[in-house]
Amino acid sequence: MALTREQIAQRVARELEDGFYVNLGIGIPTLVANFVPEGIEVMLQSENGLLGMGPYPTKDQVDADMINAGKETVTAATGAAIFSSAESFAMIRGGHVDLTVLGAFEVDQQGNIASWMIPKKLVKGMGGAMDLVAGAKNIICVMTHANKHGESKLLSHCSLPLTGVNCINKIVTDLAVLEVKDGAFHLLERAPGISVDEIISKTQGKLVVPECVPEMVFS
Repeated sequence: MALTREQIAQRVARELEDGFYVNLGIGIPTLVANFVPEGIEVMLQSENGLLGMGPYPTKDQVDADMINAGKETVTAATGAAIFSSAESFAMIRGGHVDLTVLGAFEVDQQGNIASWMIPKKLVKGMGGAMDLVAGAKNIICVMTHANKHGESKLLSHCSLPLTGVNCINKIVTDLAVLEVKDGAFHLLERAPGISVDEIISKTQGKLVVPECVPEMVFS
Protein backbone atom coordinates (compact mmCIF):
# COMPACT_ATOMS: atom_id res chain seq x y z
CA MET A 1 0.00 0.00 0.00
CA ALA A 2 1.32 3.44 -0.92
CA LEU A 3 2.65 5.54 1.95
CA THR A 4 0.64 8.40 3.40
CA ARG A 5 2.10 11.89 3.64
CA GLU A 6 2.81 11.26 7.33
CA GLN A 7 4.59 7.97 6.61
CA ILE A 8 6.78 9.64 3.97
CA ALA A 9 7.75 12.27 6.54
CA GLN A 10 8.36 9.59 9.18
CA ARG A 11 10.72 7.74 6.85
CA VAL A 12 12.63 10.92 6.00
CA ALA A 13 13.03 11.67 9.72
CA ARG A 14 15.21 8.57 10.03
CA GLU A 15 17.81 10.42 7.96
CA LEU A 16 18.22 13.08 10.65
CA GLU A 17 21.37 13.05 12.76
CA ASP A 18 22.11 14.63 16.10
CA GLY A 19 23.26 18.23 15.74
CA PHE A 20 21.98 18.66 12.18
CA TYR A 21 20.84 22.07 10.92
CA VAL A 22 17.81 21.22 8.78
CA ASN A 23 15.67 23.20 6.36
CA LEU A 24 12.21 21.79 5.63
CA GLY A 25 10.42 22.86 2.46
CA ILE A 26 6.71 23.54 2.05
CA GLY A 27 4.19 20.67 2.14
CA ILE A 28 5.17 17.14 3.17
CA PRO A 29 8.66 18.25 4.33
CA THR A 30 7.16 20.34 7.15
CA LEU A 31 5.70 17.14 8.63
CA VAL A 32 9.20 15.77 9.24
CA ALA A 33 9.39 17.96 12.34
CA ASN A 34 6.72 15.76 13.95
CA PHE A 35 8.89 12.63 13.71
CA VAL A 36 12.33 13.65 14.95
CA PRO A 37 13.70 10.45 16.57
CA GLU A 38 14.09 10.36 20.32
CA GLY A 39 17.57 11.02 21.64
CA ILE A 40 18.70 13.43 18.94
CA GLU A 41 18.44 17.19 18.63
CA VAL A 42 18.19 19.09 15.37
CA MET A 43 17.84 22.81 14.68
CA LEU A 44 15.18 23.60 12.10
CA GLN A 45 16.02 26.57 9.91
CA SER A 46 13.55 28.74 8.01
CA GLU A 47 14.75 30.92 5.16
CA ASN A 48 12.61 33.82 6.33
CA GLY A 49 14.86 34.24 9.37
CA LEU A 50 14.37 31.70 12.14
CA LEU A 51 16.85 29.12 13.38
CA GLY A 52 15.30 26.79 15.92
CA MET A 53 11.67 26.29 14.92
CA GLY A 54 9.60 24.65 17.60
CA PRO A 55 6.35 22.68 17.27
CA TYR A 56 3.20 24.15 15.79
CA PRO A 57 1.51 26.45 18.32
CA THR A 58 -1.64 25.81 20.32
CA LYS A 59 -4.41 28.40 19.97
CA ASP A 60 -3.06 30.23 23.01
CA GLN A 61 0.48 30.32 21.57
CA VAL A 62 -0.32 31.65 18.10
CA ASP A 63 1.77 34.67 17.12
CA ALA A 64 0.87 35.90 13.63
CA ASP A 65 4.38 37.34 13.20
CA MET A 66 6.08 33.99 13.87
CA ILE A 67 5.78 32.02 10.62
CA ASN A 68 7.73 29.53 8.55
CA ALA A 69 8.46 29.70 4.82
CA GLY A 70 5.02 28.25 4.10
CA LYS A 71 3.29 31.10 5.99
CA GLU A 72 2.27 28.70 8.77
CA THR A 73 2.48 29.94 12.35
CA VAL A 74 5.20 28.24 14.39
CA THR A 75 6.88 28.51 17.76
CA ALA A 76 10.52 29.05 18.64
CA ALA A 77 12.48 26.31 20.39
CA THR A 78 14.75 26.97 23.36
CA GLY A 79 17.91 28.61 22.05
CA ALA A 80 16.31 29.84 18.83
CA ALA A 81 17.60 32.89 16.98
CA ILE A 82 15.63 35.34 14.84
CA PHE A 83 17.36 37.37 12.15
CA SER A 84 16.83 38.89 8.71
CA SER A 85 16.15 36.77 5.64
CA ALA A 86 19.43 38.10 4.20
CA GLU A 87 21.36 36.47 7.04
CA SER A 88 19.30 33.32 6.63
CA PHE A 89 20.22 33.04 2.97
CA ALA A 90 23.85 33.74 3.80
CA MET A 91 23.69 30.71 6.09
CA ILE A 92 22.19 28.62 3.28
CA ARG A 93 24.54 29.85 0.55
CA GLY A 94 27.53 29.42 2.84
CA GLY A 95 26.90 25.68 3.15
CA HIS A 96 25.87 25.72 6.82
CA VAL A 97 22.66 23.70 6.33
CA ASP A 98 23.35 19.96 6.78
CA LEU A 99 20.12 18.68 5.27
CA THR A 100 17.22 20.11 3.33
CA VAL A 101 14.01 18.29 2.47
CA LEU A 102 12.11 19.51 -0.58
CA GLY A 103 9.07 18.53 -2.59
CA ALA A 104 9.26 18.24 -6.38
CA PHE A 105 7.23 17.89 -9.56
CA GLU A 106 9.98 15.84 -11.24
CA VAL A 107 13.44 14.42 -10.51
CA ASP A 108 15.66 12.78 -13.10
CA GLN A 109 18.38 10.15 -12.99
CA GLN A 110 21.13 12.80 -12.98
CA GLY A 111 19.77 14.29 -9.75
CA ASN A 112 18.19 17.30 -11.45
CA ILE A 113 15.04 18.67 -9.80
CA ALA A 114 12.05 20.59 -11.18
CA SER A 115 9.99 21.98 -8.33
CA TRP A 116 8.78 25.47 -9.06
CA MET A 117 6.93 25.88 -12.35
CA ILE A 118 4.32 24.11 -14.44
CA PRO A 119 3.77 25.95 -17.75
CA LYS A 120 0.41 27.78 -18.09
CA LYS A 121 -0.20 27.63 -14.34
CA LEU A 122 0.16 30.41 -11.78
CA VAL A 123 3.80 30.83 -10.76
CA LYS A 124 4.57 32.58 -7.48
CA GLY A 125 8.31 32.31 -8.01
CA MET A 126 11.10 29.89 -7.22
CA GLY A 127 11.47 31.08 -3.63
CA GLY A 128 14.43 29.83 -1.63
CA ALA A 129 14.61 26.45 -3.35
CA MET A 130 17.29 27.51 -5.83
CA ASP A 131 19.55 28.58 -2.96
CA LEU A 132 18.83 25.45 -0.93
CA VAL A 133 19.65 23.04 -3.76
CA ALA A 134 22.92 24.91 -4.36
CA GLY A 135 23.99 25.39 -0.74
CA ALA A 136 22.77 22.46 1.37
CA LYS A 137 25.19 19.60 2.02
CA ASN A 138 22.56 16.91 1.55
CA ILE A 139 19.18 17.11 -0.20
CA ILE A 140 16.30 14.65 0.11
CA CYS A 141 13.33 14.98 -2.19
CA VAL A 142 9.84 13.84 -1.19
CA MET A 143 7.13 13.25 -3.79
CA THR A 144 4.58 10.84 -5.16
CA HIS A 145 6.18 8.31 -7.48
CA ALA A 146 3.68 9.05 -10.27
CA ASN A 147 1.27 11.87 -11.06
CA LYS A 148 -2.53 11.64 -10.91
CA HIS A 149 -2.53 10.16 -14.42
CA GLY A 150 -0.17 7.37 -13.37
CA GLU A 151 2.79 8.86 -15.25
CA SER A 152 6.21 8.58 -13.65
CA LYS A 153 7.77 11.60 -11.96
CA LEU A 154 11.19 9.86 -11.80
CA LEU A 155 12.51 10.51 -15.27
CA SER A 156 15.53 10.08 -17.51
CA HIS A 157 15.37 13.84 -18.13
CA CYS A 158 13.17 16.43 -16.44
CA SER A 159 10.63 18.00 -18.80
CA LEU A 160 9.85 21.03 -16.62
CA PRO A 161 12.08 24.07 -15.90
CA LEU A 162 14.81 23.07 -13.47
CA THR A 163 15.31 24.31 -9.93
CA GLY A 164 18.74 22.75 -9.56
CA VAL A 165 21.21 20.50 -11.39
CA ASN A 166 22.90 17.32 -10.12
CA CYS A 167 21.86 18.06 -6.56
CA ILE A 168 19.39 15.42 -5.32
CA ASN A 169 20.96 12.68 -3.21
CA LYS A 170 17.97 10.65 -2.11
CA ILE A 171 14.24 10.43 -2.87
CA VAL A 172 11.43 9.18 -0.66
CA THR A 173 8.20 8.57 -2.57
CA ASP A 174 4.92 6.97 -1.61
CA LEU A 175 6.29 3.72 -3.05
CA ALA A 176 10.02 3.59 -2.34
CA VAL A 177 13.29 5.02 -1.09
CA LEU A 178 15.85 5.60 -3.82
CA GLU A 179 19.39 6.94 -3.99
CA VAL A 180 20.50 8.97 -7.00
CA LYS A 181 24.05 8.23 -8.14
CA ASP A 182 26.04 7.29 -11.23
CA GLY A 183 23.28 8.48 -13.55
CA ALA A 184 20.57 6.20 -12.17
CA PHE A 185 18.00 5.66 -9.45
CA HIS A 186 19.10 2.94 -7.04
CA LEU A 187 16.22 1.23 -5.25
CA LEU A 188 16.92 0.92 -1.49
CA GLU A 189 13.56 0.16 0.12
CA ARG A 190 9.95 -0.35 -0.86
CA ALA A 191 6.74 0.58 0.90
CA PRO A 192 4.95 -2.23 2.75
CA GLY A 193 2.98 -4.34 0.29
CA ILE A 194 4.41 -2.62 -2.78
CA SER A 195 6.06 -4.95 -5.28
CA VAL A 196 9.33 -4.28 -7.04
CA ASP A 197 7.50 -4.74 -10.35
CA GLU A 198 5.15 -1.84 -9.54
CA ILE A 199 8.09 0.42 -8.74
CA ILE A 200 9.80 -0.59 -11.98
CA SER A 201 6.63 0.11 -13.98
CA LYS A 202 6.29 3.59 -12.48
CA THR A 203 9.94 4.63 -12.88
CA GLN A 204 10.63 6.04 -16.33
CA GLY A 205 14.32 6.75 -15.66
CA LYS A 206 17.10 4.19 -15.32
CA LEU A 207 16.48 2.09 -12.21
CA VAL A 208 19.04 -0.19 -10.57
CA VAL A 209 17.34 -2.95 -8.56
CA PRO A 210 19.31 -5.18 -6.15
CA GLU A 211 18.43 -8.83 -5.63
CA CYS A 212 16.75 -8.11 -2.30
CA VAL A 213 14.74 -4.94 -1.64
CA PRO A 214 13.57 -4.74 1.98
CA GLU A 215 10.23 -3.29 2.99
CA MET A 216 10.13 -0.20 5.15
CA VAL A 217 9.09 -0.90 8.73
CA PHE A 218 6.83 1.45 10.67
CA SER A 219 6.15 1.05 14.37
